[in-house]
Amino acid sequence: MTSIDHLILEVSDLAAADAFYTAAFGLGERVRVRAGDEPSTGFRGYAISLVVPQPCDVDSFFGTALAAGATTLKPASKNFWGYGGTVQDPFGTIWKLASAEKKNSGPATRQVDDVVLLLGVDNVKATKQFYAGRGLPVTKSFGSKYVEFGTSTIKMALYSRKFAAKDSGVSPEGSGSHRIAVGSDAGGFVDLDGFRWESASA
Repeated sequence: MTSIDHLILEVSDLAAADAFYTAAFGLGERVRVRAGDEPSTGFRGYAISLVVPQPCDVDSFFGTALAAGATTLKPASKNFWGYGGTVQDPFGTIWKLASAEKKNSGPATRQVDDVVLLLGVDNVKATKQFYAGRGLPVTKSFGSKYVEFGTSTIKMALYSRKFAAKDSGVSPEGSGSHRIAVGSDAGGFVDLDGFRWESASA
């Protein structure tokens, strides 16, 4: 079974990015940074979701992200699926902070139950087949609307690019580099939408 070990975000200021991600989310080796200055405008085609136990954890991560320099795209609120919202960090990456619960059962723990890479793609069915062929196990599939893959450290899901942008609270227009790479045991390749995968041991 293919496993996603970590995500690599390409940023123009390594020191500032390290400081931000440590203060805002504290995800350790799951999210890494490296220098990158490829042109990128508008929506980069993805978001990173942090799934947490309860609404107060969402609020806690919102607070530290905003204090570290992020901006709000969608304020945290109750919704059909639970409670959540989105922020954009100072380096352009969109973060979705979410809980399946609508009520708190205790104080915030800042525990992250799942890190999920949400990809906005041109053709969900074709991309599903591409990744299934690469060994990613499909755990949920709703036709051409949504597909979820189960991997160990980091999960991955597919939406249409238009829906992914709407879910994040931004316009779907964008061009240039995605400014992200996926570290996994699947080796190096580029998918149908230009997302780069690299060997986790590289």
